[in-house]
Amino acid sequence: MFEELLSRVGECLSRHNFPYMIIGGQALLIYGEPRLTKDIDITLGLNTDHLQKLLAIAGEISLKPLPENIETFVNKTMVLPCIDESSGIRVDFIFSFTQYENQAIKKGRKIVIKDQDVVFASPEDVIIHKIFAGRSRDMEDVRSILIKNKDLDKKYIHKWLLEFNRSSDENRNYVNDFEEIVKTL
Repeated sequence: MFEELLSRVGECLSRHNFPYMIIGGQALLIYGEPRLTKDIDITLGLNTDHLQKLLAIAGEISLKPLPENIETFVNKTMVLPCIDESSGIRVDFIFSFTQYENQAIKKGRKIVIKDQDVVFASPEDVIIHKIFAGRSRDMEDVRSILIKNKDLDKKYIHKWLLEFNRSSDENRNYVNDFEEIVKTL
């Protein structure tokens, strides 16, 4: 079910020239230790001005938007949650046009699924997203990616985590969080 939906999503977003990358649990299945995931998270390298075109694309893929007041919800959260009614799989389209996200999308890796190229976040960017999220499950995911991918660009990871340290108003140190996991390997 997931493979079919990922293939349809990848084909349609590519055909419409929407910059994107698959993140979250689906990307973890590529780079880390598989675990149960019930959804597909997709970062778009676009702002919410592209909502109407995304709604048309969602319709082509047979995805139904979940919010009642779509525009208000998307403008507040920067997310368009949808459901594939035939499978029950949720698909979250995340609008993002930051310098980091745009670079991460360009760095994405094409993985062939059902004869279709689908762009996944690089393992380094999955790590960065997971460190930023900071839940204990995410930290275990980071550890599994580090174990399975020995040739990671740790300078790239450090660069962006340091940038997030500088711009964050939280009392977290993302670089230290990453280094604590590295020490356990």
